[in-house]
Amino acid sequence: MTLPNIKISQLRALVAVAQHQNFSQAALELNVSQSGISHAIASLEEELGVQLLHRGRYGAHLTPVGEQIVQHAAKVLTHLSDIVSAAQHAKGLDGGRVRVATFRSLATHLLPEILVKFRQRFPNIKVTITEFEEWTELEQALQQGNADISLSDLLNPNDFDSFELLRDEYVVLLPPNTVVHQETKTLTWEQLAQFPLILPNSQSCSRYIEPYVQQETVPLEVAYRIRGDSTMMSLVKQGLGAAILPRLAAEPIPETIHACNLPIPLERVIYAAMRKDALHTPATYAFLETLRAFQH
Repeated sequence: MTLPNIKISQLRALVAVAQHQNFSQAALELNVSQSGISHAIASLEEELGVQLLHRGRYGAHLTPVGEQIVQHAAKVLTHLSDIVSAAQHAKGLDGGRVRVATFRSLATHLLPEILVKFRQRFPNIKVTITEFEEWTELEQALQQGNADISLSDLLNPNDFDSFELLRDEYVVLLPPNTVVHQETKTLTWEQLAQFPLILPNSQSCSRYIEPYVQQETVPLEVAYRIRGDSTMMSLVKQGLGAAILPRLAAEPIPETIHACNLPIPLERVIYAAMRKDALHTPATYAFLETLRAFQH
C-alpha cells in the first residue's frame, strides 16, 4: 500500500477546524490565514480521496469518515509532541536554569509544592523566582526575555504559548464581629453594601473588581484602595470594612476573619505562559511538564 503524502500542517488544520467548527477560528488558533486553512483541508481531502468536512453558512462539520480520521489525526499530533519531548530530554537535563515570574500569592501558595516535585525529578536544574505586582510587568518580563515562564492572569493568553493552570476565586473578608450564616456563606448585594469596601490598588483590581462593584443593583461604597494584602487584612481586623481579594492572596485567613462568597462568583484564570518565538531550553520544557501535571 502506498501511503499518501500527508503533512503535519494539514492534520493540525483538520483538528482545529473540527474543534471550532469554523475556518476563521481555526486560522486564528494556528496563526495562519483562513485561505491557508482552506487549502490545507482541500489538499488533504484530495490526497485521501474523501470528503472530510461539510461546509455551509453555519460552519464546518465533519463527515462520518472525517470524524474517524480526525481522531487519528489528534493521536498523530500527540505522538509528535511526545517525539519532540523525547528529543528535548535527550539534549540533556543534568543542569540548566528556569526563570519563573509570578505574583507573590502564587509564589507563596502554589510554587512550593511544584518545586518539590520538580526537584525530585531534576535535582540539578536551578529555578529562580521573581515576584511582580502587576500582570503587565509579568508580560513585559516574558517579552524582554527576562523570564522563561510566567504564572499569572494574562491579558491576552493567545499572544503566548499558554495553558490554563487554575482558577482563583475572589472572596469577601468580613470583620471579626460580623454575624455570618454558616449555611451558605454567600452574601447578598444588600449585605455587601453594609460594609465600606477595601479594594486592592492594582491593575487586577481595575480589570476584575472595579467592573464587578460598579453593578447598578445596589450602590457600594469603596472606602480604601490599598497596595498590600497584609494592610488590607489589618483594616478588616480592625472592623474598618470588608476586603475583596483572590483567595490565594488572602490566605492564610486568620480565624477571626470571616471569608464569604460574593453575591455572584468572580474568579481570575491563572495561566502558565512562555514566548512563542523564543528558543526554550530542555529545562524550561521540563518545568512546563511539571506544571501540566499540577493543573487543577
